Amino acid sequence: MKLKPLQDRILVQRVEEENKTKGGIIIPDTAKEKPAEGKVVAVGNGKVGDDGQRIALELKVGDRVLFGKYSGTEVKVEGEEYLIMREDDVLGVIE
Repeated sequence: MKLKPLQDRILVQRVEEENKTKGGIIIPDTAKEKPAEGKVVAVGNGKVGDDGQRIALELKVGDRVLFGKYSGTEVKVEGEEYLIMREDDVLGVIE
């Protein structure tokens, strides 16, 4: 990866959703919403606190996370689309 997030930011790749519902209905591309689930690809070094100590991130590379619909900034690196967002924008980790 040629992109390394800074401070408390993470780089997330969206996980593609199914093209078909459980009932077998195929969803066209125009009706799909962007998934709010992704995989953490890279993490920053952590945020520097008021006392000058670095606070490490709780997330790590490989975690599957849920985030808000409009969270993060979309970037394109080496032909792949990613989101850069702060760790605070993550709603939860899927285990």
